[in-house]
Amino acid sequence: MGLETARLRLDALQPADAPALFRYRSDPEVARYQGWQPGTLADADRFIGKQSATPVPGTWFQRAIRLHDGELIGDLGFCLSGDGLAEFGITVAPEHQGKGFAREAAQALLGELFGRLDVHRVHASVDPRNTPSMALMRSLGLRQEAHFRESLHHRGEWVDDAVFAVLAREWREIAAKSAAMPASR
Repeated sequence: MGLETARLRLDALQPADAPALFRYRSDPEVARYQGWQPGTLADADRFIGKQSATPVPGTWFQRAIRLHDGELIGDLGFCLSGDGLAEFGITVAPEHQGKGFAREAAQALLGELFGRLDVHRVHASVDPRNTPSMALMRSLGLRQEAHFRESLHHRGEWVDDAVFAVLAREWREIAAKSAAMPASR
């Protein structure tokens, strides 16, 4: 699965991406909200080596987020359940946050999930302390369906979990409205 947007390319993680992946994924402020954190560069190498070429239901399928010049600026992943459901997550390197890259990449991914992959419902799990991610989910048009208090034991502490979701028919309406809006200057 390779996708292109106005500014980004979403494609397979490559062995040469390991140093950049390790750098941003091991940053304590980034890792605080992630399920996977590499302890060493070798961990990043192994992570990349384990990625499949196509999505397999029940496993996470991770893609690189790159600028068109090839620079790795983040990654996103999704897990198909096999019954029309999917979960997704996204990580952007700190120096590239706040520039709309996460939104652009997530929109492309959601379009692919609801389009070619024919998913019925997509959800994301967010630590509510991660206010940029909470805002991202809302800006994408996902609705917050739940807020579970201290429901996950993560990195030595009990944390809350906010669940956001969108249905295929809702996404089609969101995408149609976005396409009808004039581009901002």
